Amino acid sequence: MEKQIGIYGSGTIGACQATLTSGNGYPTVVVGHSKAGLIRCRETICQNWDDLIAEGLATEANKKAAMALVTITNDPASLVGSCIVFEAVAEDADVKKAVYRQVTEHCGRDVIVASTTSSIDASLLAERIENSSRFLIAHPFQPVHMLPLVEVVRHKQTSDETTKSVCALLKDLNRQVVVLNRSVPGFLVNRFAQALFRESIYLIEQGVSTAEDIDRAIKYAMGMRYASIGLLEYYDAVGFELERAIALNVYPDLCNTKEIQKTTLDGLASGHTGQKAGRGLFDWTKKDADDFRRRKQSPYFEGVRLWRMPE
Repeated sequence: MEKQIGIYGSGTIGACQATLTSGNGYPTVVVGHSKAGLIRCRETICQNWDDLIAEGLATEANKKAAMALVTITNDPASLVGSCIVFEAVAEDADVKKAVYRQVTEHCGRDVIVASTTSSIDASLLAERIENSSRFLIAHPFQPVHMLPLVEVVRHKQTSDETTKSVCALLKDLNRQVVVLNRSVPGFLVNRFAQALFRESIYLIEQGVSTAEDIDRAIKYAMGMRYASIGLLEYYDAVGFELERAIALNVYPDLCNTKEIQKTTLDGLASGHTGQKAGRGLFDWTKKDADDFRRRKQSPYFEGVRLWRMPE
């Protein structure tokens, strides 16, 4: 039997992480707080499996066997015996510190702790855990059980053994791993995304294009291109001479604001804050939620075929 994986946090990230680990045969313990949160966690895991079954990627038997490997509880003592604990609680360093204290109390000061934070500096969190050599960030992307990339972020005290152990587990789960030797705001992917978001909002505000057409440009050019070859492979393929000429034309006109843009501020003021509010850049009341969830997962369906699903 595989070693037990611990997950502290029963929200969407924790639930999807549990779907991935149990779906590859790992006994998994998810620790949450409220009864309602634990129920939502189980419902999310079940929904994930139902989506996979609907796509012919899993069976009811796989779902039943995987769910039998998952323990969802509000008792941190259940983490005892975990080889690695993924921390997936609120983006608050003090909240995370309290979690690290509980993990250490029950699992000892040597158990590896990997935070799923998307925004907090690794060195700042390392200050909040005893024996920081066993700590790093393992930042996944939604939907966590489907999208294969994980950003592993070290800090000065992270041991090589810790890094190797986390990377080995992630690769066993068929994750693609990138390693950052230190934190930078946004790590890699969110840093790239913010640059695109800023430029897109700028072009909308300047009346150059619409949200619909910008998404079309991303989906049918950049997205397709960089899914098959890398961004910097493309840069090399174009060549430095041409890229220099393009940059000389484009760089001076790119958005360079360091302030939150008007579109976002207006949305916050009006309550039109995105999908959950029903309206943001798009009118979500006119979109099919199930269709969106499927489209969000569809690029990653083939990766699920690599899972070692229990039966």
